[in-house]
Amino acid sequence: MELHNFTELTNLASNASRQRTVAIVSAADRHILETALKAAKKQIARPLLIGSKSKISALLNELQADPKDFQIEEPSAHMTDAELAVQLIHSKDADLLMKGMLETSDFLRPVVNRQTGLGTGRIMSHIALQSIPGYHKLVINTDAAMCAHPDLNQKKEILLNAVHALHKLGYTSPNVACLCCKESVDAKIIETVHARTLQEMCEKNELGSCHVAGPISYDIAISKEIARLKHFDSPYCGDFDVLLQPNIHAGNILGKCLEVTCRASMAGIVVGAKAPVILTSRGAKADEKLNSIAFASAVA
Repeated sequence: MELHNFTELTNLASNASRQRTVAIVSAADRHILETALKAAKKQIARPLLIGSKSKISALLNELQADPKDFQIEEPSAHMTDAELAVQLIHSKDADLLMKGMLETSDFLRPVVNRQTGLGTGRIMSHIALQSIPGYHKLVINTDAAMCAHPDLNQKKEILLNAVHALHKLGYTSPNVACLCCKESVDAKIIETVHARTLQEMCEKNELGSCHVAGPISYDIAISKEIARLKHFDSPYCGDFDVLLQPNIHAGNILGKCLEVTCRASMAGIVVGAKAPVILTSRGAKADEKLNSIAFASAVA
C-alpha cells in the first residue's frame, strides 16, 4: 500500500467508516470557510467553526451557505478560540484541530500547555506530506516546524510519529531515509552518527515495522540511478516514504524549495498530540488546506 497523489488520500478520508469533526480555530475568514465548505461537500470532515458567530454567519451567507447547517461555537469572554478548541477535543466533540486566521504561537499555546493541553507524553512533530513532480508517490518531510535541534531520542520519536501516521494510512513497512550531507558516518558530524544509530535500531527491530537507511544524502535517497552511480547499496533508494531531517532548518528549506521552485504540493499536520493538528500557513493555498484536512482525517 502506498499513496501516489492527493486524490487517493482524499478518497481514503472520504470513505472512512466514520466522518471526523474538525474544529477550525478562528474560522471567521472567507478562504478558511471556503475550505470548510469543500471538506463538508466531499465528506472529508464535518466542520465545527470556532470564533465570532456573527462574523462567521455573515461570511457563510456571502458564500451562499446556510449558517444553520453548521455548528458554530463562540468562546466566552475569558477564553480564546484555541482554548475552546482544545476543550472540544478533550470532550470528544471534535476529532481534529485546525489553525484558522490567527498567529501560530496563539494557536499552539493551549495545545502544548502541560496542564490542560493535548500532550500524550510523546514528542509533537510536524509531518509534511508532499507530492513532488518527478517522484512516483507521496513522501513525508519531517520535522520542518516543531522541533528545532532534535537529539537522537527526539529523532527516534519524530521518525516513529511519521511511521505510525503511514501505518494508519495502510502502509505496511514504510521506508525512511535519515538525510545528511554525506553517506558515511563522520564522528565530527553528529547528524551522521544519529542517522546510522537509527538504522541500527531498525535492524534490531527497535522501531517497529519500517525500513531505515542512514546517513544518506537527498539525491541518493530520491534517485535509484544516482545511488547506483555513487555505489550506494540500498534497496530503498528511489522508493523512500519518509525523509527524516537532521534539523528544522534542513526540513524547512527543503520543503520550501520543493514547493516554490519545483511546484510540489503538500499537506501538513502535527502528530504526537491527542488529536491530529492541522497547521498550515495563513498564506497556504486552498488545495493545501483541504489536503491537510484529508491527511488529518485519514490518520485520526
